[in-house]
Amino acid sequence: MRKISFGMIAKGMKAAMKKHSPEILTGIGITGMITAAVLAVKATPKALILIEDSKNNSKSDVKENKETFEEKKTKKSKLLKYNRFADIISLDTVKLCWKCYTPAVLTGILSIACLIGANSAHVRHKAALMAAYSLSESTLKEYQDKVVETIGERKEKIVRDAIAKDKIERDPVTSHEVIITDIGNTLCYDVISGRYFKSDIDKIKRAENQLNRLMRDDMYISLNDFYYEIGLSSIKLGDDLGWNIQDGYIDLNFSSQLANDDTPCLVIDYHYGPKYDYRQLL
Repeated sequence: MRKISFGMIAKGMKAAMKKHSPEILTGIGITGMITAAVLAVKATPKALILIEDSKNNSKSDVKENKETFEEKKTKKSKLLKYNRFADIISLDTVKLCWKCYTPAVLTGILSIACLIGANSAHVRHKAALMAAYSLSESTLKEYQDKVVETIGERKEKIVRDAIAKDKIERDPVTSHEVIITDIGNTLCYDVISGRYFKSDIDKIKRAENQLNRLMRDDMYISLNDFYYEIGLSSIKLGDDLGWNIQDGYIDLNFSSQLANDDTPCLVIDYHYGPKYDYRQLL
């Protein structure tokens, strides 16, 4: 039996904290902001007592100088009649009460630092994820091209058909509600959304060509744009995934199969699937 050392535990904890650092820092930041607000509320009575004591001392000074407190108050009200809170935010008040709010201010600053750090960590994680995604996509594309080059297009089509058959067998039509559209009566299956719907291959190809022409002007097309064009509703990830003209046009693959209820089914796959960062123009 393998022994687990303290070094391994510490290493595992370090890796877990690094992986979840955005969530941890965000949680600390939110908790800190709440704590800062609570500390500020608790510090306010102390600050008010200091201000009141300062005013009482000022009254005594006024009596000693033979100037009544009411006279001094009248003078101040004339000068500050448009600033009701000037006595609260005055420099003297700040000097008098700043110590009361020091814990709240420091907690707020640390909380902001944690939130900024969480955002930076999230950006770094996203950049690493996108780099890994781009590498996987590039490797897959090279693999697909080499398969076609090695075994030929006809045999590669046989392999694709076998994959399409496996997909509809794992996700049978009898477990789905078939979506009825107004553009055809052929049963179709979309491999990305996993939806069965009625359509027509010619109209789907026409939608593909239309979006490819549109992409020459707009530079990119979302997956939901494609779904709208073929009569389907949007999906949650449909605006986050799409195609960019720099990577090539939408290139659909069609495979004719039999669904598990023996209905002819057109499986729609993508030679180059939609990307996550498709809106980038450089």
